[in-house]
Amino acid sequence: MKNILGVASSLAIMASMAIAEPSGTFRQAHEVGSGAASSLDPISKGRVFQVTEKIMSRLVRPDMEGRPSPDLAISWSANDDATVWTLKLRSGVTFHDGSTFGAEDVVYSLERVLDPEMDSPARSAIAMVSAVEATAADTIQLTLTSSFADLPLLLMDYRLRMIPEGSGDTIATTGIGTGPFMVESFDAEGTTKLVANENYFDGAPGVAAMEIIGITDGQARLQALLGGQIDMERGITAQQRVMLDGSDNFNIQVIPTGNWRGLIFRTDVAPFDDVRVRKALRMVADRQEMVDLVMGGGGVVACDSPVGPTDQYHAELECPQDIEGAKMLLAEAGFPDGIDIDLHVATLEPTWPVLAEVYQNQAAEAGIRINIIQVPSDGYWNEVWMQKDAVTTRWNERPADQALNEIYLSTAKWNESYYKDAAFDVILSQARSELDFEARRALYVQAQAHLLETAGTLIPYHVTRLVGTTSRVDNLDAVENNSVRWHLVTVD
Repeated sequence: MKNILGVASSLAIMASMAIAEPSGTFRQAHEVGSGAASSLDPISKGRVFQVTEKIMSRLVRPDMEGRPSPDLAISWSANDDATVWTLKLRSGVTFHDGSTFGAEDVVYSLERVLDPEMDSPARSAIAMVSAVEATAADTIQLTLTSSFADLPLLLMDYRLRMIPEGSGDTIATTGIGTGPFMVESFDAEGTTKLVANENYFDGAPGVAAMEIIGITDGQARLQALLGGQIDMERGITAQQRVMLDGSDNFNIQVIPTGNWRGLIFRTDVAPFDDVRVRKALRMVADRQEMVDLVMGGGGVVACDSPVGPTDQYHAELECPQDIEGAKMLLAEAGFPDGIDIDLHVATLEPTWPVLAEVYQNQAAEAGIRINIIQVPSDGYWNEVWMQKDAVTTRWNERPADQALNEIYLSTAKWNESYYKDAAFDVILSQARSELDFEARRALYVQAQAHLLETAGTLIPYHVTRLVGTTSRVDNLDAVENNSVRWHLVTVD
């Protein structure tokens, strides 16, 4: 597996699109999901990704089709068994503090992710990397514990941002990176102000400033968009869309994604520790009805797999609603009269309450009585998610290997359902070391089929995202968030 290069031609295209004179201010919201613990450290649980994506660069970024393309690394190649990868770095790049970007910064950034004491959720994305070495000022070498043909896919992770060597103690507040915008002021729960980095390697940004405003509630974010306090909201629901359609003051982007919303039942506590119970909880779902009622048709039915419909390893599975089958499984598990469940829901994600209500009605047919408990949005990720036995969740699109490992591997930090299955872990390990594409694909498909039988996560659909903007916004890429080229955005 030699000479695997990034798509260099895209660099010239992006450079030609860059705008020389930044002007105006672009405003968007973030949800303050980690409260006062929100930070600019890209590998921390409390990272505000709406900021870090604009101020820091990755080695590899997804292009408009989601394929690996150059960012701070301009090319990459592997040895014959894909156990050693060499990345050539971009030259002439400077950090926001004026220091020069180089191989030593990459070594520092990646070793920081890999350090067990950092306890970073990003560690699982590159856990197969055993050594990071600077072989020249503009070259790094990654040595893996086993063969892995898809490493560039994982280097696109939105948390794997490069920071200056030695900056770990201050990065949470300074946010120094090489991205198109620089931090002027950071307010974890208020308004964070960014200014254009006119020395950005892909060209000066189109806007002079950005403001990232903390707004915890989904409905409040819609009202802020309608009132002109923000210029973009990437979480518009089908129900909210009717308030924007037909108005010259707003535009809507319709973007199919691998993002998903779902319900989590912790597999380490009763009664969800019984595989029959958790399978029954998923069998009662009419997923197409959920797409229609929750998403207004804006979604693709998923069969409890986090792998998006356009991913090369996506498994075509069948998961029809089966009320009688669910009743039989519950009876076998000792619940012939059904079961009572407290489901914790917040308005942090606007579709969660509707999803919970639709599921409540569907599950009732099998004697599953869902008690919906409304909880505050502020601090949801710290105080409810991975704390309560049954909760709502959401994930943005990830490559198959990353999604399966990060969400379900027994040792994964963000294994939110506390799913531990030795057979599943073995399948993932085999897939990572398999160099033949078709054989590797078969293993990832097998892993997804295994989840359909055993998981504690109900994933009813992948989201077709509705992005609402004010009419003053131009040049916003109509793609999944992880691929947006923020320096191209302009405002009237």
